[in-house]
Amino acid sequence: MVALVASAGGLEALSEVLAGLPAAFPAAVLVLQHLESGRESRLPEILGRRTPLAVRAAADGDALCAGTVYVAPSGRHLRITAGRTLALTDTPLVNYSRPSADVLLDSLAAAGAPVIAVVLTGRGRDGAAGSVHVLRGGGTVLAQDQATSLHFGMPGAAARAGGVSEVLALADIAPRLLQLLTMEAASA
Repeated sequence: MVALVASAGGLEALSEVLAGLPAAFPAAVLVLQHLESGRESRLPEILGRRTPLAVRAAADGDALCAGTVYVAPSGRHLRITAGRTLALTDTPLVNYSRPSADVLLDSLAAAGAPVIAVVLTGRGRDGAAGSVHVLRGGGTVLAQDQATSLHFGMPGAAARAGGVSEVLALADIAPRLLQLLTMEAASA
């Protein structure tokens, strides 16, 4: 699984990463963008026009499928269950956000599934604690660098917390994801 988390400036960053992935991408992709609660999100439709991958709004109980992007809805936390299905919850805000990157990343680490997390541009520190848990659980965490981030709050906080494997320019993230998944497939 690959998880992409973002906040301010995230639409452009998410679009660039997803545009760089082929239709036959060998992993499911979870996308979490901080969104204003109570408003219908058009993010699945927007991203769907910018990537060859299938893009859909995440739904409670969804089973993950490689080559599909699941977008967290506004106002709901997105989690992965031990059975590797998606769960949406209305629990309280975390880091002033719902959906929260920390909630998603913590659930990925707890599920024990192989995961690559990517912390993209955004204000605040959401995702910092979750990235540490993913890294400690054997996952890989990539962070967007300061030079290409509109806001370096989230990726910078993840790096300062010790939860980042590599810091990369935005243009280098999609190629690195493909490289990491190719290496993982070769070692399996």
